[in-house]
Amino acid sequence: MSDSSTAPVVWFTGLSGAGKSTIAKRVVDELRASGAALEWLDGDEVRSILSPDLGFTRVDRDLQVTRLGYIASLLARNGVITIVSAISPYDESRKRALEMCQRSVLVHVDAPLSVLEARDTKGLYRRAREGLLQGLTGVDDPYEVPLDPDLRIDTSSMTIDEAVTEVLWALTPQETRIG
Repeated sequence: MSDSSTAPVVWFTGLSGAGKSTIAKRVVDELRASGAALEWLDGDEVRSILSPDLGFTRVDRDLQVTRLGYIASLLARNGVITIVSAISPYDESRKRALEMCQRSVLVHVDAPLSVLEARDTKGLYRRAREGLLQGLTGVDDPYEVPLDPDLRIDTSSMTIDEAVTEVLWALTPQETRIG
């Protein structure tokens, strides 16, 4: 049973460059404009501050996702809508993190690898293809695609505005939805 005072956790997962942070930032901006109490936990930012001790082994990635889930659950339990944007590549650790949260929306932000490599906003795919970076999720380290996310957003065919609208709709309580 869910406590009505518990805020939702919106968890964006997907490969690097898929658009997780871009969509999350817009959702944060929209929710803040409406006066909502919220926090945004970006995987890269949290890793640099709370988890500089972690590498990119499976164990370390699982621990990072667990830490994010725990922080998100604490915030949500105290009425703070929590947005998490993190690759979170493994299904088991994603599920474990979301089980800590009483209310959650799992958003799989997706695009074909060829599109992500063309975007390559951080230069990671180029470095991986040149052999300068090993263990890149989706190239030489696995990404387990969520089988049953609450939302699947394909950023190769959907605009950011459309994606944000889908996420905000998913946060709207069913009893107040029109249409």
